[in-house]
Amino acid sequence: MADRIVFRHRAPGRGTRGGTGCVASPMTTPIRQVRAAFDTETIIVYQAYGHEIADAALAAGTFVAPFSMSRMTWIKPSFLWMMYRCGWASKPGQERVLAIRMRRTGFEAALRESCLSHFDPAHHKTRDAWRRALVTCPVRVQWDPERTTEGQPLPYRSLQVGLSGSAVTRFVTDWIQGIGDITDSLEDRRQGLAPLPQEVAYPLPATIAKRISANV
Repeated sequence: MADRIVFRHRAPGRGTRGGTGCVASPMTTPIRQVRAAFDTETIIVYQAYGHEIADAALAAGTFVAPFSMSRMTWIKPSFLWMMYRCGWASKPGQERVLAIRMRRTGFEAALRESCLSHFDPAHHKTRDAWRRALVTCPVRVQWDPERTTEGQPLPYRSLQVGLSGSAVTRFVTDWIQGIGDITDSLEDRRQGLAPLPQEVAYPLPATIAKRISANV
C-alpha cells in the first residue's frame, strides 16, 4: 500500500518518495548503521510535537513559532525509534508525528559538524578534547538501541541527531524540503494493517562514518 503522506513543499518538484528495501535483520545489521527512507536528493527524518507547533509547521512548510530556534531539536531517521520515543503519539506534547523531507546535503553537512554525545576513548583522545568538541560543534549524535513495534530493544542501534545554533537555522531555512503529518497512519501501522516505512542503509561518505562512529 502506498504511503498517503501529502508533503507541503517549499520548493515543489524537488525529490520523490524515497527508500526501498525491507526491515533490517538483527542477524545481519551492523551495530551502528544509519537506516532511512531516502531518494537521490532527500532523506526522511521524524519529529513529534504538540498540535500548536505541528499545525504551524504544516502551514508554513517549515518550522516557525512557536517552534524554538534556541533549543536543541532532535531528528530521527528511524520510524520505530520515533514511535518508541513518542509512545506512538500518545505522550503529552508529542501527539503529532511529522515526517520531514530533508536535503541529503544538509543531513550530511550536519553530521560533518557533529560530536558524539558521549565520551568514546576509541574516538576521542581525552575527555577534555571531547568536552571542547561538545562546546564548539552545533550538532550532537548518539546511538540508541533500535526498537520493535512493541518498543523492545534490538541488538543494533539507531542514530539520533541533535541540531543547535547555526544547524537549527540551516535546518529550518534551507534543509527542509517538505513536512507531512503521518499521525493518522500510526495505529494501522502499529497493528500491521499498513506497512512500516521502508528503511535501508544510508550510503554515508567514509569521513562522516568515521566521525559518527558508524559501522559501514
